Amino acid sequence: MKAVILAGGLGSRLKPFTEVIPKPLLPVGKKAVLEVQIERLKSYGFDEVYLATNYKSEYIENFFGNGNKYGIQLFISKEEKPLGTAGPLKLLSDEFDEPFLVMNGDILTLMNFKKFYEYAVKKQTLLTIAIKKIITPYDFGNIYFTGDYVTNITEKPDIITYALAGIYIMRPEILHLIPNKTYYGMDYLIRDLLAKQIPISKYELKEYWLDIGKPEDYEKAQHDYFSQLAEVQ
Repeated sequence: MKAVILAGGLGSRLKPFTEVIPKPLLPVGKKAVLEVQIERLKSYGFDEVYLATNYKSEYIENFFGNGNKYGIQLFISKEEKPLGTAGPLKLLSDEFDEPFLVMNGDILTLMNFKKFYEYAVKKQTLLTIAIKKIITPYDFGNIYFTGDYVTNITEKPDIITYALAGIYIMRPEILHLIPNKTYYGMDYLIRDLLAKQIPISKYELKEYWLDIGKPEDYEKAQHDYFSQLAEVQ
């Protein structure tokens, strides 16, 4: 099975850490974020991994080589200019003849990638997106009313939303919808599919998941690695 890790972001919100090395190479515990991702993908049967790079691409290439030490085939794809989160996939159009996994290079998760892959294959949609339930505590009572009269009150209800988890299964045909050499985000792709009334499947990720977007997320990643991730590596 094949996977693409999107590792070309600037990591602007994680400065000054990312002024020295690209975000996917930031150490978490004893390993780089990308190493953790690659090893977990390998454990679920993914044996070909493509790293879509841009910022400090040479650092990533020198770090990983051809992937032999991880027991996989590893390929580096380089953008000449920023192409967003979906645009880099166009550069890999000739590499896929079966469904493949795509994930952001700043995610730590204990997701069962094989289960996700098998679910998506059965759905037979061009795109299956992983979603994650986010529960946010609300610190105030929520008042309901009609006109000038109160009808109900809910004391400090949790706010429940579902986040795009940054992990996808795609069929090769979807790559024809991505413009060539154009900045094109994954949100653009999802909206374009919806506009064309092309079905999109969703898969709720219930395992551990963390997006390393801000310094406080990176600090949490350090703690979580030793408390949750190291024991399964």
